[in-house]
Amino acid sequence: GVLVRIVGQPPLQATVYKLQKLRCILCGEVFTAKPPEGVGLEKYDATAAAMIGLLKYGSGLPFNRLQGLQRNLEIPLPASTQWDIVHAAADEMIAAYRELIRQAAQGDVVYNDDTTIKILELMGKRVRQRALAQDPTEGAQGSDRTGMFTSGVVSTREGRRITLFFTGRQHAGENLKDVLAERAAELGPPIQMCDGLSRNLPGELETILANCLAHSRRKFVDVFDHFSEECRYVLEALKVVYKNDATAREQMLSPEERLSFHQAESGPVMEELHTWLTRQFDEHLVEPNSVLGEAITYMLNRWKELTLFLRQAGAPLDNNIAERALKKVILHRKNALFFKTENGARVGDLFMSLIYTCELCGANPFDYLTE
Repeated sequence: GVLVRIVGQPPLQATVYKLQKLRCILCGEVFTAKPPEGVGLEKYDATAAAMIGLLKYGSGLPFNRLQGLQRNLEIPLPASTQWDIVHAAADEMIAAYRELIRQAAQGDVVYNDDTTIKILELMGKRVRQRALAQDPTEGAQGSDRTGMFTSGVVSTREGRRITLFFTGRQHAGENLKDVLAERAAELGPPIQMCDGLSRNLPGELETILANCLAHSRRKFVDVFDHFSEECRYVLEALKVVYKNDATAREQMLSPEERLSFHQAESGPVMEELHTWLTRQFDEHLVEPNSVLGEAITYMLNRWKELTLFLRQAGAPLDNNIAERALKKVILHRKNALFFKTENGARVGDLFMSLIYTCELCGANPFDYLTE
């Protein structure tokens, strides 16, 4: 049999070593006993930085809360000390972050989206600029943009998934452009999956654009209570498409086999859906300015991008993987509320990128950060 016994302990433990000191009576030099073998002289080792980073940026536990917890468990660890530890660790890990960016640029499919964030340092500069009646100079690319965002970029290639986070003035498309700038010249344009917002596009860089089918579906879910019959028809059609995609994953079909399968099984369903959507306006069955009409218009205007999976091997159905990645950012935002400085945001991006990439790849983020 196997016995499993789980015990509780502080997130960060401390061991006190009392080293005897002797002073020479003749010269006054002090001799200190050596610590036990394997025990370094530094107070905080690599596991401390890994645990603090994992709690703060992986689980959304603010420094002040961890400070209170450690104080109650009689192993004090001030919030300022926690920041010093993760800041020092970030400088050592930045090479891995940059390599993730380089490898993500070579992906076959890239997903991107963003969410709002607060950086107090930038907000303070904006207030001072207004008070002095000066034009803001902190905006992205010299603009007067005042919004702040965290962009999530997920890159996939041959089953490998990489997640990157970027916090600042730039939108998701601008951050994706910076990533793809490191793409090898011999590679063709990647498939880009995002929602229908123009700010998600990487400027003049070429991508094979696909739009999120889940975003379009959600618009019909939101108005289901008012237009149940019409919405049910759309949802049932999309249900078939998602079921087919699940079948393709279960059968471990290659991208080309998956494309042929969708063309045979999902293609007729999507063609009937397109005919039905068009008829709603042609026969004046739905008012275009109604909420249902807006949902139909959204889908028709992006039909080509929403159905890329019927024409391009490897094209995904939705942007859910990027949406899930941004939950890491949203969890931090709900608990810590803001970043104090741009440097703090940079450290958060680095830790979140490494932690979530580890989770996507099935690696232990604590062990990785420690190494």
